[in-house]
Amino acid sequence: MSERLPEVADLAAELRELELATQPWELHGALAGWIAGGGQINRRWVADVLADPALADVVEGSALEALGKATFAQMQDSSLGFELLMPDEDASLEIRSGALFDWCRHFLGAFGLAAGAQPKLSADGEEALEDLAQLATATAEPEGDEEDEAAFTEIEEFVRVAALLLHGDCALAQQHRNRLH
Repeated sequence: MSERLPEVADLAAELRELELATQPWELHGALAGWIAGGGQINRRWVADVLADPALADVVEGSALEALGKATFAQMQDSSLGFELLMPDEDASLEIRSGALFDWCRHFLGAFGLAAGAQPKLSADGEEALEDLAQLATATAEPEGDEEDEAAFTEIEEFVRVAALLLHGDCALAQQHRNRLH
């Protein structure tokens, strides 16, 4: 696999330091949506993804820079090595599923910013986008059992694959079209 995502704690500390009211998984979801929709990664990516031009540029060597580089590299990786940035596995199922639903909400917002109102999607891409929208409206249950844990793992894998599918439909297809012209 290509680059590794930064640690959640490092990213959370940097977000607090910058006074950004967002969780690491929310920002990662937004970043993944931005990239999937064809958005560019540069020093201004945080301002672009969060739609706030007043935000400062990404600092070299920061956790934000590592997040941008790793996420872009993972989404471009032909071995499908893309990972979701989530709370630690020892966090409760409620916290992890809530984070996954937040990830989906932020993915959709930034995907819309980058891809526009009517992106050219395959039938599978349309279905994936609809499913992500449904997950974005879900709420975490306070308790869960082994069956819920297994369902969470399946949903997390679906979200990962859906993000890659949308990236293929929008960003990679656009890159391919640009190379042909």
